[in-house]
Amino acid sequence: MQIFQVIDKQKVNEFHRVPKKIYKNDNNWIPQLRLMIENTFNSKKNTKFKTGDARRWILKKNGECIGRIAAFYDSDYSDGYDQSTGACGFFECINDKEAAFLLFDTAKNWLQENGMEAMDGPVNFGENFFYWGLLIDGFQPQTFGMQYHPAYYHHLFKEYGFRTFYEQYSYSLDITNPDLPERFWKIAAWVAKKPGYDYQHFTFKKQDKYIADFIEIHKQAWSSHSNYKPVRFEQLKDMIKQARLILEEEFIWYVYHNKKPVAFFMMIPDFNQIIRKLNSGKLNLWTVPKIIWYKKMKAITRCRVIVLGVVPNYQRMGIESGIFYQLKKVMLRKHWYNEMEMSWVGDFNPKMNALFKSFGATHTLTHLTLRYLFDRKKEFKRTPIIN
Repeated sequence: MQIFQVIDKQKVNEFHRVPKKIYKNDNNWIPQLRLMIENTFNSKKNTKFKTGDARRWILKKNGECIGRIAAFYDSDYSDGYDQSTGACGFFECINDKEAAFLLFDTAKNWLQENGMEAMDGPVNFGENFFYWGLLIDGFQPQTFGMQYHPAYYHHLFKEYGFRTFYEQYSYSLDITNPDLPERFWKIAAWVAKKPGYDYQHFTFKKQDKYIADFIEIHKQAWSSHSNYKPVRFEQLKDMIKQARLILEEEFIWYVYHNKKPVAFFMMIPDFNQIIRKLNSGKLNLWTVPKIIWYKKMKAITRCRVIVLGVVPNYQRMGIESGIFYQLKKVMLRKHWYNEMEMSWVGDFNPKMNALFKSFGATHTLTHLTLRYLFDRKKEFKRTPIIN
């Protein structure tokens, strides 16, 4: 078996062909967008390169690609832990322990050369909204940005020595269902009308203002968490630019109290429902018209909640239910959307897990963020619970 670094067009193409080999007989698998992955490894597109670096490799046996992996680090992520921590991701491999271990070793060795003392995975070199965590329960077609894996991947990671850093739970909800808890909607209607509060949805026209407001909310709502990582204006603006084709303005909500931003909610249409019809992760002159047509024909019926945050002084005041009250009106108008996935919530956040259950949501998926300490004698610590 031989490892090759991905440094030319041929290797890039081979890197993207590996998943097709792994999932060729799996009807649940949906290709990831090639453009999004390539932008992840483009220093001109991904602002993470300003504070870090990334590499990726493919693994061949007898001239055939049998696996791939990427490794990355950035100071925003690595400096937040007891030890400098990098990460690996975009791992795909045949069910072969020797092959998987060679890929893990390659990522680990490169991270060690760059001063890292631990490796998280399988995660993304970007925000944790997309491609984050190892699927261990809920082997079904995933929503856009959620990871799908064969069941044997969990065994390969555990055998190598990865341990669970935290669990990630996703929930499913039909927000238009009249049988949802009546008490919840009564409280939601009351909260939504409280004086001094203003609910606004995002607009592309005022995106700079809304991006700045999100950064302020994010800093206040998440900065006290041990796994908090700051977000950058340029990165968010670029993400919106790339995703403009699929974003719905009325799926992104802000709450203001006396004109100060205090809460944020973001949901995206499940673009995977179109990608599955195209059977391709490529965006080009041939696929874009088909995407526009499928959107017009209301082919997307599911959406995914990716962020919900409230600044500390406004938590436990029911603001989340006020957001869902606004959203319900949107969903009733856009009636072709009949399912909402809330993904994901860490096991370290019992309040948010309890909140989603109070909506009447059902736990449908479990992913894991795993950690491998290079010093095997060092005490392993899981992510602490948020009080």
